[in-house]
Amino acid sequence: MIKEKEQDICHQDTTCVYESTATHPWYLNLKYLAAGIIFGIIFVKAEVISWFRIQEMFRLQSFHMYGIIGSAVLVGMISVWLIKKFKIKTIDGESITLTPKKFNKGQIYGGLIFGFGWAITGACPGPLFAQIGTGALAVSVTLLSAIAGTWVYGYFRDKLPH
Repeated sequence: MIKEKEQDICHQDTTCVYESTATHPWYLNLKYLAAGIIFGIIFVKAEVISWFRIQEMFRLQSFHMYGIIGSAVLVGMISVWLIKKFKIKTIDGESITLTPKKFNKGQIYGGLIFGFGWAITGACPGPLFAQIGTGALAVSVTLLSAIAGTWVYGYFRDKLPH
């Protein structure tokens, strides 16, 4: 019972992006929950969510996190190359369109703010839930701050330099 529609979404900066509007029964989303749980377990076991490992990275005291991030970048590059070369489709049979991104100075500001926040809190958005799941409930403040920051950005997006 998969319903599928195609829709071209055009943003204010005149960048049009194909966005799927396929709808699925709710229980098909359980596969994403399972993948998230497995991903969280891997994060915990690899010490990716460790505040101490993150601090070691920012102090340039250990290669551990740089190795993990570098591996992820390499896997991402190979994956994108394979998707383009073999015209791989999504699991639902939709074609994957990779649109080039336009550089703007807001990316520098956003990256710096993101990096400072990561260094101060010892958490980036991915591992937040795994950190909370391991009992580090103080990270809930970081999660709420990330949600608030996202809302504030969305509210002021039109007034910010892009």
